Amino acid sequence: MKLTVLYFAHLVERTGTREEALSAPDGATVAALRALLAKAHPKLGDALAACRVAVNEEFAPDSTLLREGNTVAFIPPVSGG
Repeated sequence: MKLTVLYFAHLVERTGTREEALSAPDGATVAALRALLAKAHPKLGDALAACRVAVNEEFAPDSTLLREGNTVAFIPPVSGG
């Protein structure tokens, strides 16, 4: 299935892009996508594990089943003052 993956903050620097089109196996979950992206972008390292994930602009747990055409955003923790 085709997905759109969005990256924010330091993930952009690590992947070299803000957005990419990606193919994932049918029946993939958010957790499976994390693993797929870690292999595709070794510079992401453990950064993905700390990210919140939104599927179609709604936060989603790792058990969420992805569907054709979903937009999945990886949002790292931020801090400020």
